[in-house]
Amino acid sequence: MTRPLALDLFCCAGGAAVGLQRAGYQVVGIDIDPQPRYPFAFIQADVTQICFSRFALVWASPPCQQFCRLRTREDLSGYPDLIEPVRAKLIAGGAPYVIENVHEAPIRKDLMLCGAMFGLRSYRHRHFECSFPIQQPAHSKHTVCVNRRGENRREHWANGGFITITGDVGTYCGPEAMGIDWMSGHEMSQAIPPAYAEYIGRAAISHFKPKLAQAAE
Repeated sequence: MTRPLALDLFCCAGGAAVGLQRAGYQVVGIDIDPQPRYPFAFIQADVTQICFSRFALVWASPPCQQFCRLRTREDLSGYPDLIEPVRAKLIAGGAPYVIENVHEAPIRKDLMLCGAMFGLRSYRHRHFECSFPIQQPAHSKHTVCVNRRGENRREHWANGGFITITGDVGTYCGPEAMGIDWMSGHEMSQAIPPAYAEYIGRAAISHFKPKLAQAAE
């Protein structure tokens, strides 16, 4: 069967995309900024101008800066709040969808994922609004103290330290931290671990399998 097509909105450098590809999708990324390290087909465009209806799954990661904890320490007012208009377009388009964002964002909390659920050396909690049923995994107990950014810089990751994102790939970040080895440190600061999208992508394929099989005939 041909791989179902997933659209990755606000794709950045492709943390979600790699997870969706591992789950079984063919992925196309959309972002308003160039993304030279995006690993799959990429279109530079305004996501609000894209038709969503022809895709088997639409993944949306609208800018989180308006809602993240750093807004109390930094001026992040220049970042747009696109959750409501994107949600409205997703619903109107009729394709199965996922909206990913931080805890404080105004999305329905259908699912919460943490790196500890996947054996990663990063907690990086993210919430997901899903238009299909999905099971919440057990949340493993945190064993490492981290700061407000979710980082622990006291130990180098190669020596067993626990860290989310700091520095450049190969310096303080590694595949063990988030399962990402193709991004810069700045790109990783905006990414989610591919394991999150793989978990959700597999759930979507399982739920919509009869429909996907029929469409492929």
